[in-house]
Amino acid sequence: MPSHRSIGCLISLGSNLEWGLLNPVDMISSAIYSLAGYSITIKKISRFFRTPAFPSGSGPDFVNAAILIRSHLEPKDLLSVLHEVEQKNARIRKERWSPRTLDLDLLSYGDAVRPNINEFSYWSELPLERQLKEAPGTLILPHPRLHQRAFVLGPLMDIVPDWVHPVLQISVKEMYAQLSPKEREEIRPF
Repeated sequence: MPSHRSIGCLISLGSNLEWGLLNPVDMISSAIYSLAGYSITIKKISRFFRTPAFPSGSGPDFVNAAILIRSHLEPKDLLSVLHEVEQKNARIRKERWSPRTLDLDLLSYGDAVRPNINEFSYWSELPLERQLKEAPGTLILPHPRLHQRAFVLGPLMDIVPDWVHPVLQISVKEMYAQLSPKEREEIRPF
């Protein structure tokens, strides 16, 4: 169901598998182009980056990017569009953090915190060993671990370095600066 006003949203894109004749760069480019057909206006596109798979050793390196969009879609409808684009690009959800043709994550929806601060905090603070086994059954906004992931923050630095996290109240620049030097070095632009 569309909302009455256009909302700015951040989306992370990743791919580390080929599909047919498409390599990961092609997959992400195609996904960005596809999104424009769903009541979504692409405002900014980051450079593409080569990043190690997360968690370490879980597959080939990824190609990652981020986009700033505007849309009238409600969050759950926007998430459905992202999942539809993933499926059209042969995304198979077998196990958490496995290699994939395409991964589209809704990072933020305006300054919304959904479903509430307690759910956000629970998933944000969940230890890695439990993250491997548990996944939220509902959309958590902003993405509960975007502030910890170099492969998300690197591309965001390209397009929205001054964006402020609605819960943590720190900018992308500040979150990026909190990454270790090793994490920052692993993000390599094409």
